[in-house]
Amino acid sequence: MAAIIEDVKARKIFDSRGDVTIEVEIITAEGLGIASAPSGASKGKAEVVAYPKGGVEEAIRKVEELIAPELIGMSADEQEEIDSLLHELDGTENFMNIGGNTAYAISLAVADAAANSYGMPLFQYLGGHLACQLPYPLGNVLGGGRHALGKVPDIQEFLVLPLGAKSFIAAAEANINVHRRVRDLLVKADPNFTGGRGDEGAWAPRISNEMALEIVSRACEEVSNEIGFECRLGLDMASSTLWNPEKQRYIYANEGVERDAGAQIEYVLSLIEKYKLVYVEDPLYEDDFEGFHELTLKAKGCLICGDDLFATNEKRLKVGVEMKAGNAVIIKVNQVGTLTDSLKTIMLAKENNYIPVISHRSGETTSSHIAHLAVGFGCPIIKTGVVGGERLAKINELIYIEEILNKRARMARLKI
Repeated sequence: MAAIIEDVKARKIFDSRGDVTIEVEIITAEGLGIASAPSGASKGKAEVVAYPKGGVEEAIRKVEELIAPELIGMSADEQEEIDSLLHELDGTENFMNIGGNTAYAISLAVADAAANSYGMPLFQYLGGHLACQLPYPLGNVLGGGRHALGKVPDIQEFLVLPLGAKSFIAAAEANINVHRRVRDLLVKADPNFTGGRGDEGAWAPRISNEMALEIVSRACEEVSNEIGFECRLGLDMASSTLWNPEKQRYIYANEGVERDAGAQIEYVLSLIEKYKLVYVEDPLYEDDFEGFHELTLKAKGCLICGDDLFATNEKRLKVGVEMKAGNAVIIKVNQVGTLTDSLKTIMLAKENNYIPVISHRSGETTSSHIAHLAVGFGCPIIKTGVVGGERLAKINELIYIEEILNKRARMARLKI
């Protein structure tokens, strides 16, 4: 009876861009769960609809009048049943009526409430005692595209992935060190650089893609030499935002360059080889499964990750698996709506040797839940930024989780 839902509340709050979003509270007999929805600047067309017509206010009204009466009296540990109910109450394939962000906030708040009702951390509630591996933090240190303004790089995110760290906190600190080193190198390269940042806290300088690659690559190399383990460079190209369907070309507007599909693949392959990239996300636009297949086949030692390509959608990932398109998948729960839907995609990924990468969004809240999802669902990588309060909320939560796991390991050794 501890997890019986007694009340459901919804409210309007603000995300890191100052845009309105929804937060949901689930109150049980012996617990409380709270979750809020993030938002993306570059959204894939296969994502569920974020809000119903009428926006956040209409979403809140539907929680109060349509959804809450159905949830009250149910048990918060009935996650699949509740997520199925959300689909039933919505009645569409893409959450057009209640909104995917509404479904996300409710689904996650339900899990949070159940975990708290039983006195468990969320990661343990989701994954049991087998949930004991911390993810590698993938962080954005320099960016452009839709995450910044002005004549910034056309490539959206220049990322760093620390490999070989002995602890999560050491890996997170390595990313912070690279972020700082990038700033120092930018000041030397451009004395007029004023320290501007984009949506995710990454530096947003007025430089070319090539110079950005050179600077981040050098920062990774210098920090790696200092700390004794490797920090590798990655990219999120957000290529759907570059793709012009009428011209059938990728338009790099700030560089004045256009590339057809074949030239784009060759360009990405050249960057992988030259800069020893370990990760490339959305190197091609969201429907180019064949191009993803070709690139995955030719790229060596690099994760080719689909975000807009898969949209955390099990059906789209099945197409990718069949075509051998990519070898990693971004997991953003609000792209698909519920925890149950996301878990199905994660399980399919693991069954087919795709790496699931749990991810924040450019417009974030201070919610730290994806830290628990990464550990609870066994995702080897978490993409969650490097600096900024809404990003560090996730990083710091993983530090707390690491402490819990280390304490348990010590206790287990003492019992032995």
